[in-house]
Amino acid sequence: MADYVRVAVDAMGGDNAPFEIVKGAIEALQESDRLKIFLVGKEQVVKDELSKYTYDADRVEVVNAEEVIEMAEPPVMAIRTKKDSSIVKAMFLVKHGECDAYVSAGSTGATLVGGQVIIGRIKGVERSPLAPLIPTQNGVSLLIDCGANVDARPSHLVQFAKMGSVYMENFCGVKNPKVGIVNIGAEEEKGNALVKETFPLLKNCPDINFIGSVEARDIPLGVADVIVCEAFTGNVVLKMYEGVATTLLKVVKQGLMSNLRAKIGGLLIKPTLKKVLKDYDMDQYGGAPMLGLTGLVVKTHGSAKSVEVKNSILQCVTFMEQNIAEKIKESITSES
Repeated sequence: MADYVRVAVDAMGGDNAPFEIVKGAIEALQESDRLKIFLVGKEQVVKDELSKYTYDADRVEVVNAEEVIEMAEPPVMAIRTKKDSSIVKAMFLVKHGECDAYVSAGSTGATLVGGQVIIGRIKGVERSPLAPLIPTQNGVSLLIDCGANVDARPSHLVQFAKMGSVYMENFCGVKNPKVGIVNIGAEEEKGNALVKETFPLLKNCPDINFIGSVEARDIPLGVADVIVCEAFTGNVVLKMYEGVATTLLKVVKQGLMSNLRAKIGGLLIKPTLKKVLKDYDMDQYGGAPMLGLTGLVVKTHGSAKSVEVKNSILQCVTFMEQNIAEKIKESITSES
């Protein structure tokens, strides 16, 4: 058991819980022999779902939690009052060292609060950002922050750039990753007060490969490996990305079914089209890790299906194998 990466999974969180969550957990277990899964939720409900699958029972443990934190609940109050919830119990498993990582499709607010309050930040980390991988023309880029810190300060963004660089280099194998800050133009003098104050700090930071401003239209081209911004901007970028991808997929499908000639053409391009669509399917990249914590927290979409849950859990294995938390700690410690 000492060799396992132990992942606490919030079995009750998300629109499709518990069936898609449990299914994704079992699929991850079948794909990696490094995993041990702790499914946290209403015991009988979780066991009923597990009964649908064949799996190694030695690598699955059910942890009973009778309460559920709903999406609309005030996160701070929910964390304080619902001690027997799947989110709180799963996070305490990480805090107490019984698990290495936490994965949830549940309340983003409660996950963010719990990550900071229960698990805690690495010493020296001012804020912990959410950092999803997004598909680009050149592979993937890391968008940091996409939802945790709306009112960030320049020093926060500098730390985001450092943590994001560590993550891309060790998780994705990108050597000396290029870092850009989201802006409304390429010129250094453009942007709001936050961007203008942060730009020279990033420019003079020896620990990162800063390439300057990145406009939104350049993000899908993959001009930077790490895209730095505060959470309001990051969330808009992420949601626009997802919306455009969904819309384009619908339009392409409608076009290919519009007449006989289009259908024949669709059959000819189907293999290539499937590959392209797979490359731009964000579910395959897993969830958004909350970087800078003493334990790993991964937040998936509230509407996550089993494939995203599976990939979010597998993401934890790579994160732990590459010892990314310790490398982030070293990066932040080097500031002082």
